[in-house]
Amino acid sequence: MNIRVSADSTCDLSQEILQKYNIGIVPLYIIMGNQTLRDGIDCTKDEIFSYVERTGTICSTAAVSIGDYTDWFGSQLKDYDAVVHFTISSDMSACYQNACVAAAEFPGKVFVVDSRNLSNGIGHLAIDAVLLAREGKSAQEIKKLLDEKKKRLNVSFVLDTLEYLHKGGRCSALTVFGANVLNLKPCIEVRDGAMGVGRKYRGTLKKTILDYVKDRLEGNKNIDFERIFICDSGVDDDIINVVYAYISGLGRFKEIYHSNSGCTISNHCGPNCLGILYYNA
Repeated sequence: MNIRVSADSTCDLSQEILQKYNIGIVPLYIIMGNQTLRDGIDCTKDEIFSYVERTGTICSTAAVSIGDYTDWFGSQLKDYDAVVHFTISSDMSACYQNACVAAAEFPGKVFVVDSRNLSNGIGHLAIDAVLLAREGKSAQEIKKLLDEKKKRLNVSFVLDTLEYLHKGGRCSALTVFGANVLNLKPCIEVRDGAMGVGRKYRGTLKKTILDYVKDRLEGNKNIDFERIFICDSGVDDDIINVVYAYISGLGRFKEIYHSNSGCTISNHCGPNCLGILYYNA
């Protein structure tokens, strides 16, 4: 079968990776004031940060519509036998539900996978789907295999600020105040399709991020070393380089990718957020 693999824009894959694996993207929406913008097409994360700084108001996000998914699937099926599409976790957005409604218009042709994740967690699955398709697996087999493999995703990130989560109604003002006073930077982990707070770190951004990375990787034997992503929302290059050098120095991961979070993820996490994303063994 000639299979098209695609994902929501929340997969945060770089253009280089999208081109390398021929992965299609369907954008979510950013609501900035009275403007409705497509994630990664009509706006950038830096424009979102500037807007928040200027207005004190966070942007909102909206799921891909049923119509958008229907148009995408229909256009791809002109050239492909089937589509395998990955959405952000159904606990975080209506994307999965909308994609399933759209897929019903193309019986046996479109296979939607609820990633139960976000960012490069989705990206991992999309890349693996392409590799499975190259091995000759059918779209139905790919969905079945990755519905199982997604349970092994290990996705987390450290926030420099809680202001964006607070403005978006995801944490209290008291929590933000306490974090600011104590200079705490929480690790957010994706568990069972939803976000939860893990360990809290204290110190400079550089120290916090390196401590977080070491905590996740040092002495951890429950890691699939095939591939790891470093994803950030605008962290300084010198910190990225330190993280990359540390992970590379472990000499264990076959592939190390660096990517930037898109508008949707950045809108909720704010600037200076960094995560590492890999599979458990």
